[in-house]
Amino acid sequence: MTARREVPLGTVQETLLIPLYGRAVENRKPEPALRDPRAEEIVAAIDYDFARFDGLPSLMGSVLRTALFDQWVSDFLADRPEGTVVELGTGLNTRYERVGNGRARWFELDLPDVVDLRRSFFTDGARRTTIAASVTDRSWADTVASGSAAPYFFAAEAVLPFLAEEDVRRVIGGIAERFPGSLLALDTAGPGMVDAQDEHDALSKVEARMRWACAGPAGIADWHPGVEVLASHSISALPSPLFDRLPGPYREMLSGLAQQRLPQVEEYRLNLLRLP
Repeated sequence: MTARREVPLGTVQETLLIPLYGRAVENRKPEPALRDPRAEEIVAAIDYDFARFDGLPSLMGSVLRTALFDQWVSDFLADRPEGTVVELGTGLNTRYERVGNGRARWFELDLPDVVDLRRSFFTDGARRTTIAASVTDRSWADTVASGSAAPYFFAAEAVLPFLAEEDVRRVIGGIAERFPGSLLALDTAGPGMVDAQDEHDALSKVEARMRWACAGPAGIADWHPGVEVLASHSISALPSPLFDRLPGPYREMLSGLAQQRLPQVEEYRLNLLRLP
């Protein structure tokens, strides 16, 4: 019997296991919001108490967030099939397997301990490169710039809320300066959600805590004149093309959430920006 891989991750890095498990659980459903057999394989190979997340609504939320980010990347590649995708804080994401087209240049960035874990399951290729660095360390941009060409799509999924606001400003400002005109997908958590995160169904199971409270993407546009907000959605108000493809139970659930307008749902936004 093959030994399961231990996961000696840092506090914030541990949160990557939540969306991983969400996708694995989703893949077992007869009608999933997305398919991810690799996530199931990875969960089975890791020595971790995933049962602590069983039945949590946030698992479903993480799957829907990933599905929307997948859609944005797919739309980008449909228009620019030889563009460049950069995943910031990639964790154990499998977006390359789900939506990669074999022509785009793809970079997956995360901290060294996460990259060490990733290398147990993924290998680099001619068009796929892993970078071991902090998102706040601007040196990674040199690697991306030297091995790729515009246009660029940057995906920061479940990453930036765990940074201090000044670090988020520097990260976004650095991308805008080095890769002008690029697209950036990111999630934001409002002040009420950050203040109440000790009661959050999933975050209460881990030690990591969000540090950056953002009322909405308009605030980011105020930091950097010229930023264009292309889209901003709550989990309960996903764009029609994605919503219409979801299984019936998901559509019913989301319609109910939209009517309730729960602050903890509405304050969490999924955003697509074009940087100046």
